[in-house]
Amino acid sequence: MTLRPPTHPLPAPVPKLLQTGIGVVAPYDFALDRELWRWVPDDVTLHFTRTPYAPLAATVEMALHVSDPELIAQTAVNVLPVAPLAVAYACTFGSFVGGLAGEAALVDAMVAAGAPAAVTTSGALLMALRHLGISRVATVTPYTNDLTEGLTTFLAEADIEVVGTAGLGLIAQIWAVPYETTVELVRSVDNSAAEAVFISCTNLPTYDIIAGLEATLGKPVLTANQVTMWSALDLAGHQAQGPGQRLLLT
Repeated sequence: MTLRPPTHPLPAPVPKLLQTGIGVVAPYDFALDRELWRWVPDDVTLHFTRTPYAPLAATVEMALHVSDPELIAQTAVNVLPVAPLAVAYACTFGSFVGGLAGEAALVDAMVAAGAPAAVTTSGALLMALRHLGISRVATVTPYTNDLTEGLTTFLAEADIEVVGTAGLGLIAQIWAVPYETTVELVRSVDNSAAEAVFISCTNLPTYDIIAGLEATLGKPVLTANQVTMWSALDLAGHQAQGPGQRLLLT
């Protein structure tokens, strides 16, 4: 029996996709895993871990609890076996409540635990503001007044002036806030003195409203999850993706 060559070429082998890993340390009540993935290119994978559960509402008490560098270091260890190139602590109030020194202590703790590089949400915010050359912002938060004021204090310590602010006063289920509520709050707090608007809290959904708000307001709109992923991906040698988002285009 004579074997004949195939009449059409065989398909080329599919190249293997080499994955870059990024570890994400989140508070125990974080509910927006899927939102973080939306900024991530196909050759990057996220490895999530959460702090142990504590029966606390989203108040200053919880912020202080999840700002403990030892707790965050112990939690970060959970993702290190898969060799991420960077680890991000995805929590805004947990990374600003201790001021600049507290934020730096969290980064140092994750690196000391074995992370090749680390960033927090509040640290990423400062990096994004410096990247864009912004020193005056309006802020929107889902927090109670004391936490909203805490964000203002943190930014002031970094020489960022808050020229308008508003909060929703929530202590639970922040992930359930509809886009329309956040958009209305942003529009109400924006003013001519603000060079940008920052929407705080990694548990507040924002991905789909950023580009539209920027087009309407004519200025950058930064959000907690956006700056976190922008910075973490940069540490890992990648670019965040998000159509129409100014931070990602500069």
